[in-house]
Amino acid sequence: MLFRKYFLFLLLIFSASLAKSQSSSMLTNDGAWCWFSDPRAIYLPGDSPQIITGWVKKDGSVEVGSYNLQNQKTSAQIIYPKLEIDDHNNPAFVVRPDGHIMAFYTMHHNKDIYMSISSKPKDISNWKAPVTINPNDTTLLAEYINGKYTYANPFILTEENNRIYLFGRWLGFKPNMSWSDDGGTSWATAKVVVSPKPYDPGQRPYVKYYSNGKDKIHMVFTDGHPRNELTNSVYYAYYQNGAFYKADGAKICPVEELPFEPKNATKVYDAVPTKARAWVWDICENEEGNPVIAYTRLPEDTDHRYHYAWYDGKNWQDYEICKASKWFPQTPEGEEERENFYSGGLTLDPNHPATVFLSRPVNGIFEIEQWQTGNGGKKWKSVAITKNSRYDQVRPFVVRDLPKENKTTVLWMENEKYIHYTDYDCNIKAAVDVAVK
Repeated sequence: MLFRKYFLFLLLIFSASLAKSQSSSMLTNDGAWCWFSDPRAIYLPGDSPQIITGWVKKDGSVEVGSYNLQNQKTSAQIIYPKLEIDDHNNPAFVVRPDGHIMAFYTMHHNKDIYMSISSKPKDISNWKAPVTINPNDTTLLAEYINGKYTYANPFILTEENNRIYLFGRWLGFKPNMSWSDDGGTSWATAKVVVSPKPYDPGQRPYVKYYSNGKDKIHMVFTDGHPRNELTNSVYYAYYQNGAFYKADGAKICPVEELPFEPKNATKVYDAVPTKARAWVWDICENEEGNPVIAYTRLPEDTDHRYHYAWYDGKNWQDYEICKASKWFPQTPEGEEERENFYSGGLTLDPNHPATVFLSRPVNGIFEIEQWQTGNGGKKWKSVAITKNSRYDQVRPFVVRDLPKENKTTVLWMENEKYIHYTDYDCNIKAAVDVAVK
């Protein structure tokens, strides 16, 4: 009898250990980020492979961090001190063929894009002085009125002789693009990519981008901000070889004829009949090269729904993953929430597009979970990445360019305080080597 009790005791301990959440590492105890400047974390191969990422500190400094996957050591380096206290300003990264790391970032709605380049290849310990990039077409200022910058999304296409593309919300509050053929020394005059006609300065399409790193850049975007667009729909297009295309490969226009209107792209989700406005969170491509999209539907301010949509070559398959409750900012008592469409967030795993990492409240606290589907989104299974957290865990992001193996690495933001994107006290954490089936 004593042996049996002892055996049951050990079994309970073993079962409890299996139920524990994925162990996580603290990358910084002072950092925040938004979800519209990406890739905000990339894999850097080499003798000591690293995760390179970045954030905005409480004092507004832009900082780059490194996590060594061999010895689990972290390091960090400020690349622009006290730029602005605003989580929109986190850096996004590419690595040039010579190994130098490039970080792109902006202030929130300001006159410059900043570019920082590491002094040595694959080394974040020292950086050249930041330089400003101002690629706006000034001849269009009279037409598009606003010429300020927010967000930076850089990509390198190897099949275009390593041309660096840079996208963001620039001229006219619209998606813009520029490019460099000399490693970032000079930049082409920017093109407005998407703009409805007649031009509306108050309409701000929000865009998520993803590149295969070779020849294609995918983009998924909305009509505007869900606060302003009561029927905020979702659209898709991709860039390839000097032109933009619909999901089915039909050409929209060459770069020289930009911008195109949202109606010229492929509509993924039409919010008009449902009256549930949307916002975009992530995009990648599957093994066939077709787009996979993660977005939210927002039937009510307090009812956020995570959705998973993918293109099967003819039609969009679109399924709800789960309910996500309401916003995560901590609304001060007696005040009205300013950002009631800030969901906990979700991200796709580009190496395993049937895998999503998302944030939703469990027992009143936002936690990170891994959700996987084996039938295109019809049914899902979930596993906790964080559990019994003290603070909200939000805005997950899967590291880009990881080797195609059966594990992944996901980063996220932990909020000791998050009142507003200008009032925060956050950490950046990571779960490394998460198993993916």
